[in-house]
Amino acid sequence: MPSLRLHHGRPCYCLLRPHLRTQLRSRLRFPLFRTHSLRRRRYPPEFSTVIPNLALKSTILNWCHQQLLDPPQPIDFSSAQKIVRKLIPPQFPATELSRTPSRVSVASSDESVTPRNLATSPPLFSTRPLCYSSSSSCDIENPSSNFLEGEEFIAKLKSSHIYEQEEALVSLRQLTRTREQIRARLCTPRLLSALKSLISSRYSTLQVNSVAALVNLSLEKQNKVKIVRSGIVPPLVDVLRSGSAESQEHAAGALFSLSLDDQNKTAIGVLGALPPLLQALRSDSERTRHDSALALYHLSLAQSNRVKMIKLGSIQILLSMVKSSHMPVRALLVLCNLAASVEGRAAMLDGGAVECLVGFLSRGNFDSEATLESCLAAIYGLSYGGLRFKGLAKEAGAEEVLMRGEETGSHRAKEKVKRILEVLRHKDEEEEEIDWEELLNSEDDWGEAGARIGVECNKC
Repeated sequence: MPSLRLHHGRPCYCLLRPHLRTQLRSRLRFPLFRTHSLRRRRYPPEFSTVIPNLALKSTILNWCHQQLLDPPQPIDFSSAQKIVRKLIPPQFPATELSRTPSRVSVASSDESVTPRNLATSPPLFSTRPLCYSSSSSCDIENPSSNFLEGEEFIAKLKSSHIYEQEEALVSLRQLTRTREQIRARLCTPRLLSALKSLISSRYSTLQVNSVAALVNLSLEKQNKVKIVRSGIVPPLVDVLRSGSAESQEHAAGALFSLSLDDQNKTAIGVLGALPPLLQALRSDSERTRHDSALALYHLSLAQSNRVKMIKLGSIQILLSMVKSSHMPVRALLVLCNLAASVEGRAAMLDGGAVECLVGFLSRGNFDSEATLESCLAAIYGLSYGGLRFKGLAKEAGAEEVLMRGEETGSHRAKEKVKRILEVLRHKDEEEEEIDWEELLNSEDDWGEAGARIGVECNKC
């Protein structure tokens, strides 16, 4: 429905029928003015100010209701575009219509249409996501056709024909691959609802393409929270748990992308993504393992997820990855996050993390300097375990291994080694004064004495 244009801040009532003119004046509470002054002066209309369509729309609906008439039905977008094309003069540049989306921001049918300055607005599709080095060769040149395809996608995704659904998914996947603004524009609740049903499809092709398209949509920062709130995480979890190999790759990538937003971390953990992500660390696919590990790293930044991961036995899974030198860097990153909490440190000390990490350091087979630094960071996190850490580190020969590592490595690695050695060499007052063997023996004596006293009391 077109907006009601203003002449010098006043609505142009002469464009309306008489019965609508009176009602609109009273509704908007504008003063009455004469239209003959407009005929004399012929000022050009000021298009920088418009009235929201909602006022005009509600007036028309109220009038139809009072007259017991059916309200007018809006035409579809394609029909409206055809009408506009017919009304364009032949000498009018053919490219103006295609540039309309870059000049006008359309929020919804009930909101105002706000023109933007062409000089200040960024060029359409001028940026690319960081994960792609170059734009696709199949980029669509006409941005107006992209807007049309939003409704077409939804219609085809909800089609009863499999080939139409597959065609729409492939097109959506290609279109959202490198186009940032397209990803933001197409990520609507209706489209996400259609994708949600296709992710659970029993047809492998539909499942693969729908999850891949979702990965592309999730690359846009403003879409991440919107996707999680649409309820699409549970189907992704099911795909990661029991989908095809290719579907699992995309599902792990989607969960990794969604976990980058801090608002999603707790929700993803609550929705059951942690168990299949831990299971995916043993997948045959390198992509699945890689993205699952990174997803767990970001999810473990939330305390609630750290507690869940500890209960799920993640410590032993991650330590086994370090022992076997299987993706040790990513496993160490997650272990660093777990060691930052009291529960995580206790579980890692119980699970033999000190011996495992010291043994990994002693082997010295590091893929990069980051691997060494991550291992030292995990040990440093465990050093907050107090006397228990000192005892386990002494048994594992940590001081000797760390002294060898202090001579080599980067500046940051040397700093971590220095701090860990300070913890190991620091003598606590309680540690110097208490003879633990004597204390344990005395506790045994007290225990036997207490038992005898209890027996005698029972006899009494």
